[in-house]
Amino acid sequence: MQKKIGLYFGTFNPVHMGHLAIANHMVEFSDLDEVWMVVTPLNPLKKKRTLLEDHHRLEMVYLATEDYDHIQPSNIEFGLPQPNYTVNTLAHLEEKYPEYNFALIMGEDNLNTLHKWKNHEVILERFEVFVYPRITSAVLKDEFQNHPKITKLDAPIMEISSTFIRNAVKNGKRITPLLPHKVWEYIDEMNFYKL
Repeated sequence: MQKKIGLYFGTFNPVHMGHLAIANHMVEFSDLDEVWMVVTPLNPLKKKRTLLEDHHRLEMVYLATEDYDHIQPSNIEFGLPQPNYTVNTLAHLEEKYPEYNFALIMGEDNLNTLHKWKNHEVILERFEVFVYPRITSAVLKDEFQNHPKITKLDAPIMEISSTFIRNAVKNGKRITPLLPHKVWEYIDEMNFYKL
């Protein structure tokens, strides 16, 4: 039987305990065998001052996941043409790893914008989508209600945001419980987010 990999995309700027809780929940409470945390590369055309360079964000995901056997960091998008589209990444992964079966992991808020994604019909035709809850007032679009490829999981609602963490670090707040220990050490040592 093919190994089933859940792809959890994000800038992970920085990766935090909320990300890990969701990834771990997906492995433990779904039929996914592994979760790959796919670090989204910096779009050179949309360079944000607060977005750390790709290799720093990838390093933090490595540090955060090294104690989890079924959660892996991935830099698969780093070598793909920019701007990158999920449908292209999925095609690339299928070609590179024919022995795996891939699925997408996304928040409920992202599901409502899925219809705007490039070739979203192809994604839904070929891949399962695992959805974790977010606090949102948006009503789910009809086309995604009871869709056979969409599974909504009763995961814990995580309202920790990377933006909150960056602002807290900048303001000198102690937020160590929100970050894996080694990630906090890396941020502190590198003086990230302080300016």
